[in-house]
Amino acid sequence: MNETISRGAGGRGWRRALPQLFAAALLLGGAALAIPAAWMPAKAALAQVLLERNFEANLATGHNHRPWPWADISASARLTVDRLGVSDIVLSGASGEAMAFGPAEFPTRQHGRLKLLAAHRDSHFAWMRKLKVGDRIELEGVDGFTTQYEVTRMETVEWDRFAVPAQLHRETLVLATCYPFDASGPGPLRRIAIAERIA
Repeated sequence: MNETISRGAGGRGWRRALPQLFAAALLLGGAALAIPAAWMPAKAALAQVLLERNFEANLATGHNHRPWPWADISASARLTVDRLGVSDIVLSGASGEAMAFGPAEFPTRQHGRLKLLAAHRDSHFAWMRKLKVGDRIELEGVDGFTTQYEVTRMETVEWDRFAVPAQLHRETLVLATCYPFDASGPGPLRRIAIAERIA
């Protein structure tokens, strides 16, 4: 009889621990989902610290140096939008993969007249949801020269449908990111900001 009582008490103890075990399992499951989700923004933030230092070094010497030994990118400019409190380091020689570290400048056929910058909507270009016509954008190069632009147009287009006019009246800066901003995966649309150089 004592054996039966003891076995019954052990069973009740295990049942009492069930809610705690369930809560622990939920916490572990949540952490397993949250860590990968937090990794991208954390990596982007750390990269911007290293790239900020790299930009300052490049600005001091007037030459592009790699921000870390194995990097195939360098910090070529600082993009600022005062109204939104934005200051991002722009990468040159960048590919789509490098956009995990910051906004990337992509080559265009109208070199010198057109700059095309792209970044992810959930990190470095998340602020584009608040950007509007009339906003001022500054781009400071490693040569120490700063160019000011004013946003003249905002568009949402299919990813393969956007076209810059063949004839540009002024130097133009185009910013591009995926759209919609709250989508969970890559979307077929792009949010585009077109800014013209202020004379």
